[in-house]
Amino acid sequence: QVQLVESGGGLVQPGASLRLSCALSGITLRAYSIGWFRQAPGKEREGVGCLARSDEGTVYAPSMEGRFTISTDNDKNTGYLEMNNLKPEDTAVYYCVADRRAPCWLNPQRWDYWGQGIQVTVSS
Repeated sequence: QVQLVESGGGLVQPGASLRLSCALSGITLRAYSIGWFRQAPGKEREGVGCLARSDEGTVYAPSMEGRFTISTDNDKNTGYLEMNNLKPEDTAVYYCVADRRAPCWLNPQRWDYWGQGIQVTVSS
């Protein structure tokens, strides 16, 4: 059974940094592309970024490129989303996703496996 479990969310102030983790089980991360999506209240789900397996490239949404970074630790079978200079508009539920295909792109229908999501709130 494949499971993706996010952790590391919470409430932070504007300008702060936060790192989300995505622990994968039932699949081997080095054979998969990994990505992140988010959904704010009343808004459609949007892609944050993705990292393709076998170093076949990364993709970030334009509004997040330069502030957000996706990485992986294959030994821990865990993916990460490092978020810097957070803004109130980054408030959303963040979802980790995985898929065997590469390269990757930010279409929700493309991804086979989803985590349950974790809340990130940016507020003073």
